[in-house]
Amino acid sequence: MAKGTSYSSESKEFFDKETGTKIRQITNHPSIHHHPFYYLPCFDDAQKRLFFVSHRTGRPEIFVEIQDTRELVQFTEREGLNEWSLHPSHDGRYAYFTTTTGAWRVNTETLEEEELFNFAKIAVRDKGMVGASMGTTTLSHDDAFWAIPIKVGDVYRFYLIETATGKWDLITEHVSIGHPEFHPSDNSLLRFAGPFYERIWVINRDGSGKRLVYRRKAYRGHPVRKEWIVHETWRPGSREIITANWPHGVIGIDIDTGETRRVCSFNAWHPAINRQGDLMCADTTFPDWGLQLFSPLDGLGKPQTLCLSKASNEGAHWDTQYCPYDDGPVRVYAPQHTHPHPCFSPDGQQLIFTSDRSGDAQVYAAMLESSVL
Repeated sequence: MAKGTSYSSESKEFFDKETGTKIRQITNHPSIHHHPFYYLPCFDDAQKRLFFVSHRTGRPEIFVEIQDTRELVQFTEREGLNEWSLHPSHDGRYAYFTTTTGAWRVNTETLEEEELFNFAKIAVRDKGMVGASMGTTTLSHDDAFWAIPIKVGDVYRFYLIETATGKWDLITEHVSIGHPEFHPSDNSLLRFAGPFYERIWVINRDGSGKRLVYRRKAYRGHPVRKEWIVHETWRPGSREIITANWPHGVIGIDIDTGETRRVCSFNAWHPAINRQGDLMCADTTFPDWGLQLFSPLDGLGKPQTLCLSKASNEGAHWDTQYCPYDDGPVRVYAPQHTHPHPCFSPDGQQLIFTSDRSGDAQVYAAMLESSVL
């Protein structure tokens, strides 16, 4: 099918048998579907469109669900599209994405695709779909700046693009740059994931101030095995980064003081936070006991089950009590479309997730009640 093709609504609703939560299945085609990575927006701020990736054409392309009509529309027809780079603009005018050769955006009204930066045939990602290889990008809250990590030889380069002019700059190089994220209200500040042994970094937009903000601790005093710090995100309204200390819970890190605090003590896998900064949701695995809601503020983070995702959660390396990479290279099979990756809607009333419960990965929305916690 071609760009601009419209599909009738595939929406259908049901209730989670364990919790009674109302769930809406958004896609229903025998192919892979998924929304953007858990800390990235999957809606524009006005929630006119829900953005997702579909493989129904035989390769990944960007699609949207029009919220007024539930109609599905194909937005791209672009070979080599990096499906995890998708980032809708907050104002709803564009969807930003990368391919193997360049950085692009598609106009949500005209569907015109525009190349903002050409990689001169430099691959955005390595083989595989884990960590820095996923190719996630980040757009500032005002849509003025777009930051993209690109692997060049043995290092990653972090490029910054001014979206209004197309002007670009190289702000840093690092051994690994993954899952970058602009601060939710400060377009001059970003975080990114370094290698597993030095994971959480911050940097200013102009390339200054680059520093490691957390040094992981030894696992119960073990000389080799240490904490597995993974899956981080900013907490809105603060200068705190919240991250999983897998599988022992979630911690918060003040980037200015270095102080840390306990957020929760359960196996929160991909801990997402709402834009109000007062509610989090995490998927779980080993064991999988569903999508769990919890407070990021009370120091307890007592979980409450929202629903069961029934995703297959591929990735045997997550079945551990410590960082497996400290023992040497790990062979990983963890296709990301098998992970729920919970993500809040801008208004905080919906929780978007992906599940292959039907045999094919589909996109779902769980409805949150305002008094859930």
